[in-house]
Amino acid sequence: MRELDGYAVNRAQMKLSAATRSGGSVIYSDVMHTTVLLHSVAEARARVLDQVRGLSELQAASKPDQTCWSISEIVEHLVLAEASGVTKIWAAAEGVRSGHPVWVGEHTNSGLSIDEVIARTWKEKEVAPSIAAPHIGGPLAYWVESLRLSQPLLDALGVFLEGMDLRTIVYPHFLSGPLDAEQRLEFLRYHMDRHRGQIERTRIQLGLPAA
Repeated sequence: MRELDGYAVNRAQMKLSAATRSGGSVIYSDVMHTTVLLHSVAEARARVLDQVRGLSELQAASKPDQTCWSISEIVEHLVLAEASGVTKIWAAAEGVRSGHPVWVGEHTNSGLSIDEVIARTWKEKEVAPSIAAPHIGGPLAYWVESLRLSQPLLDALGVFLEGMDLRTIVYPHFLSGPLDAEQRLEFLRYHMDRHRGQIERTRIQLGLPAA
């Protein structure tokens, strides 16, 4: 994928905003919409990495109580959840390209932002599916590097999606039902920011200084 320079991203965001305000249809290739979405994930990823920078392994493995995840486990969850989500987008895109779409039913969340989808389909506290729940363990340093290296994989997905309408690439979510590729990329940003807040609260509960 092309390098995400600030000028290109800002220009794409302005075009997308103008198109949306005018009520016109958004042509994704024209406004570099995929680039903007991937950049928003990269920014959310950087916010998570900033929140865990400087923690010792002992601090990262500590828990306010045994019902909570440690900070290492939260980052592990982010890595596992992103891998699961990215493979699903890729599989759905491959299905559209080959003429065998993964989802052929009604897209009941069509046109909604990911925040709107979550507001109507999630409870206040949800349980992560087993595929994304922390279960491997290991040091924070490993999961931090894994989270960092997930961005090039996401950028490679962006290359694969070039020329495709993100709204036609649909893979169902276990809680929310059908989500298209635009919504799933938005979800990656939402999910990282959600758990960045959890890390921040965990730091406070453990008496650790703010990041």
